[in-house]
Amino acid sequence: MSDPQSIPGKILVGKAEDYIYLLLRYGNRHGLVAGATGTGKTVTLQKLAEGFCNAGANVFAADVKGDLSGIAMPGDGAKPFVARAQEIGVAYEPDQFRCVFWDLFGEKGHPVRATIAEMGPLLLARILQLNEIQEGVLNIAFRVADEQGLALLDLKDLRAMLAFVSENASDLQQRYGNVSAASIGAIQRQLLVLENQGAEKFFGEPALDIMDLLKPDIDGRGFIHILKAEKLIRSPDLYATFLFWLLSELFAKLPEVGDPDKPKLVFFFDEAHLLFNDAPKPLLAAIEQVVRLIRSKGVGVYFVTQSPLDVPDVVLGQLGNRAQHALRAFTPRDQKAVRTAAETFRQNPAFDTADVITKLNVGEALVSMLEGSGAPAMVARAKIAPPQSRVGPINDAELQEVQDSSPFKGKYDQTIDRESAFEILQARAQGRTTGGPVGADASQGGLLSRIGSGLGDLFRPQGKRPSVAQSALRSAATSAARTVGSAVAREILRGITGGMK
Repeated sequence: MSDPQSIPGKILVGKAEDYIYLLLRYGNRHGLVAGATGTGKTVTLQKLAEGFCNAGANVFAADVKGDLSGIAMPGDGAKPFVARAQEIGVAYEPDQFRCVFWDLFGEKGHPVRATIAEMGPLLLARILQLNEIQEGVLNIAFRVADEQGLALLDLKDLRAMLAFVSENASDLQQRYGNVSAASIGAIQRQLLVLENQGAEKFFGEPALDIMDLLKPDIDGRGFIHILKAEKLIRSPDLYATFLFWLLSELFAKLPEVGDPDKPKLVFFFDEAHLLFNDAPKPLLAAIEQVVRLIRSKGVGVYFVTQSPLDVPDVVLGQLGNRAQHALRAFTPRDQKAVRTAAETFRQNPAFDTADVITKLNVGEALVSMLEGSGAPAMVARAKIAPPQSRVGPINDAELQEVQDSSPFKGKYDQTIDRESAFEILQARAQGRTTGGPVGADASQGGLLSRIGSGLGDLFRPQGKRPSVAQSALRSAATSAARTVGSAVAREILRGITGGMK
């Protein structure tokens, strides 16, 4: 008899009367892992991540509590997991998975950066909690920067651009409308708040190359990219906006592949309700569009949250693979959540779904995965299979060991500050330029002109691993090229996230 955990094209999720599998060819049809705190959501997430990794699909998961990091270490044979393996008839074989840790603040993983231009005005407006008028002024700043070829890379670039717009408000008014000093001041104050939360480390270069998240390991298995978000979760708007930006970037840059045999990347979004809380209608529409269409790019999105009510109906309807852990029904809202969760399943005549949801034990879930026809299977009460890696956090020494073997060591670790809006506008103000509009050549003239003569040597095969300096310079060159040479992709992203056309 074949090992239930090693059937090609399938990921073992758990066991009811029969084993329950997630079919890899439907891994890009998205999913939901829901349940109250302490009911086993993270263990289910970890088991799914292991399965995708074993199949050669990369994973990106946000770790908001720090307890997902153990996936980088082999399982320690904890008694409950060994007992569960025996109970469902599978072997408990400890294994570890190749992980890369990322951190927006650069403290417990590779720094993750994006430029102001890549983020776009709509997402920035959400982070900054701007009202409609202030968001309009921000859009004007982006438009003027585009027209004058002023690269917006970091927070000081945006501040300089806002000051420029304020100083030239009377000239801009006829074309774009009123730009009030009060609105500029409000945006600048919110930027200060954002900076105090550590966001100045996020905005800048070298920006994250999305394609790095898709590279397989040399043994054919996938990488598990873990966003260390224990600190980031204290800034929920920045957390949610960053993850949506990441999805939007993937959507803009990946080619259409239809329904592949397995996903290219599977995205686990923990504390998913933060994405939707107080989000304006245009942003909700953009989220729904990206979730609906990104599966054709070979990307699966799995929301992890306490209640299905945390996810809007238009998004909930896109989630085909589901694991519902226990919910409590103490309040009217809790009772509504139980009913909602029950109604989203294909009912099983053997039990009352709503009743069972409140009685599930830790490590049990109501599971419904897409069947061979692509339709949801009848819901079943299942015991979730144990992960093969460690359940729980790793220590700092283990984290450092993992990062020392990262394929991206040295590529993102050093900040690059090339010529951009701040420097150009500062030079204008000091009279070192003619003051005329800056064209595309000027926006390219910083980093590219300084390192152009050396790029041939950098990118020519040398037969050995590049140095840290070479990796950083290569990353900076790639980031610069993306900024000045990917106008089409940037316009697609702006279109999705509400930026200027």
